[in-house]
Amino acid sequence: MARSPKDGGAGDEVAVRNLEQLVASREIVVTCGSGGVGKTTSAAAIGAMAAAHLGGKVLVLTVDPAKRLASALGLEAFGNVETRVPPELFAAAGVAPRGELWAAMLDTKESWDGLVRTHAPDIATRDAILANPLYQNITGKFVQSHDYIAMERLYEIHTSGRFDLIVVDTPPTRNAIDFLEAPERMADFFSSRLLRWLIAPYRSRVLTAASKPFYSMADRILGSQFLQDIAEFFILFQTMYDGFVERARAVERTLEDRRTTFVVVSTLESAPVREAEFFIRALRERNFSLGAVVLNKVLPAYLLDDDGAEAARRLSTDPASIAALLPDDLGDPATLARVLREIGDSYLNYRVVAAREAEERAELAGAPDILCAAPFFDSDIHDLGGLLDLGATIWR
Repeated sequence: MARSPKDGGAGDEVAVRNLEQLVASREIVVTCGSGGVGKTTSAAAIGAMAAAHLGGKVLVLTVDPAKRLASALGLEAFGNVETRVPPELFAAAGVAPRGELWAAMLDTKESWDGLVRTHAPDIATRDAILANPLYQNITGKFVQSHDYIAMERLYEIHTSGRFDLIVVDTPPTRNAIDFLEAPERMADFFSSRLLRWLIAPYRSRVLTAASKPFYSMADRILGSQFLQDIAEFFILFQTMYDGFVERARAVERTLEDRRTTFVVVSTLESAPVREAEFFIRALRERNFSLGAVVLNKVLPAYLLDDDGAEAARRLSTDPASIAALLPDDLGDPATLARVLREIGDSYLNYRVVAAREAEERAELAGAPDILCAAPFFDSDIHDLGGLLDLGATIWR
């Protein structure tokens, strides 16, 4: 895959003018946005366009538990292991890709098991963690483990060098912030006072007078075996604490690196725009690169044309005279007049929305390097051809 220079120099001064140039110069593209704005579809479209036009191996990785990516890529199913999108699907769309498109969807349990097997200090600790009776439940629920393991998975894939580009489809906006902060929160948790209190009596049989009431009450409410199982689990996990902290810092460096960029996806409706603005501010506060904003389902620019508006006003205010000019075989003039008035009113209503969208676009235009807009499509996007059609509208 052709890329811009990574390590400084003159390449840093070249202005990125479109999404194609942005993606060509990055190794990780993280798409974010609120639910229902086409974030997953946009991520898949970016990945498909990169594989088709830039070459190399491209992975679209979804950490959003909603299973929409398989449908968008025309695949029956895929999971934690990367799955190649068959070249025949590109051929069916009339495209000969320069590279390969792959897809994966985070499997939380499988990823946690892989993390334990890879980073446990020894076989005995590994087996003890995997055999712990609370392991499956805790890894599914504590400290938003889905978000943490998603960052681990992204880091593992990126550092493996197996792919030239990784396009990440994150959960909806507020959850995406959890996704970004998960490594730091996990490291903080393993060094927290709460955790030390939970495991203290199992590290030492000597309890202070202050701590005895706490454990006595906890034993009565939760049961001593429950507390013991939790303590055993976290004592075992603390053997990997240094690794957690080290990788948390490495993930933060990866996200801050200039080879990583963020793409915020939104529509121009009020609530999604507010969410987009929230995430743009969050990215700036964390010194992450905001490469582009992609706006989906944007109304066509011709709605703002003055001649069109004047024609619509005539239809709305004087439909009878216009109906009288139409051929008799079209129907009753009174019925035609009602239809023409509805058409005129509808056009003018859409014009109001289009004007509001234009204002929203102008406000967002100053935030990213690139602002892309995709129109309404006549039908839902459900295959690779549809993804490439969408991608073509935002690519250049």
